[in-house]
Amino acid sequence: MHDNFHFKDDPSSPKRSALRSSRIFTVAAISLAAACAIILSGCHSNHTATSGGLAPVRLQLDWYPQPEHGGFFAAQLLGYYKAEGLDVAFLPLPQYGSAAQLVASGKADIGLGSSDAILEWNSNGLPLVAVSATMQHDPQAVMVHKDSPIHDFRDLEGHTIAAQTGATWLKYVTHRYDLHQIREVPSTLSIASFLADPGYLQQIFITSEPFFARQAGADVRTLLISSSGYDPYRVSFTTRDFMTQHPDLVAKFVRASIRGWQAYLSDPAATNTYLLKLNPALNPAQEAYSAQALRDGGFITGDPGNPQTGRMTAARWQTLYEQLKSLGILHGPVDPTSTYSLSFAP
Repeated sequence: MHDNFHFKDDPSSPKRSALRSSRIFTVAAISLAAACAIILSGCHSNHTATSGGLAPVRLQLDWYPQPEHGGFFAAQLLGYYKAEGLDVAFLPLPQYGSAAQLVASGKADIGLGSSDAILEWNSNGLPLVAVSATMQHDPQAVMVHKDSPIHDFRDLEGHTIAAQTGATWLKYVTHRYDLHQIREVPSTLSIASFLADPGYLQQIFITSEPFFARQAGADVRTLLISSSGYDPYRVSFTTRDFMTQHPDLVAKFVRASIRGWQAYLSDPAATNTYLLKLNPALNPAQEAYSAQALRDGGFITGDPGNPQTGRMTAARWQTLYEQLKSLGILHGPVDPTSTYSLSFAP
């Protein structure tokens, strides 16, 4: 089987997922925004069908292959992309790379990120558009020890938390709950400090770090960040130009990816075996935990009584826009309705 996947770094690296959010804003991203008119003109690959009659599409991941990408790899493994006439190549995120930069510069066609990042990128001049929800809710959370006094976000007052530098969710929580004495330290890709300190609070992915903490003997609890009222989507996105020029490719990609997620959530075993082949740093127990956490949390489907896989709503985008605007996160004017399309996953 042709994996159509290439590592750019050592896949056996112990790096894991605590900070794999694609919301990385750097000076380079802002500089890129200033030059986006040049960058976005004619930089995308030729999407003429290959000798096999398939149209090439490059998908920029936001980390190494893992169960949180399970639906995309299931669509590849089960032939759903091929059935739509697509030859999808998976690109892992370079260690210090930005999915926004890679998609905007034409080095990838579709990327994975979050809806708050899409709004921020657009406010900085990058015309990127979300075309589907890859997750209805973000699985990022705060992990605490079982006996921690932290039971609600209000309880963060007076405590130190290891979080992604400049995390927007923490700014939101600080503002909403009128907190004044929170100390923030940079989170790492390790849970060593958490295991060593019963009072340690750490930003994590609920689908990953609790597994490793419990394996090490820690009894933990988690607070989902989305329960605070800050609830961005995880999304697939492209440039406005690519969406306009290749709406058929985008529609086919979204349709096949939704099928892939449905298949993965129903039975992840074959895809997890495939992922382990691509990323030997995984292990079967971890994969099974992550897949079950995705199902139990409804992260992909949303309300189990009304599955929303792939779908987004204008109301949620508007709420998020207003939250970011009130926090002063958006650096320039942006029309939120121009940052997403509801036509590909209606």
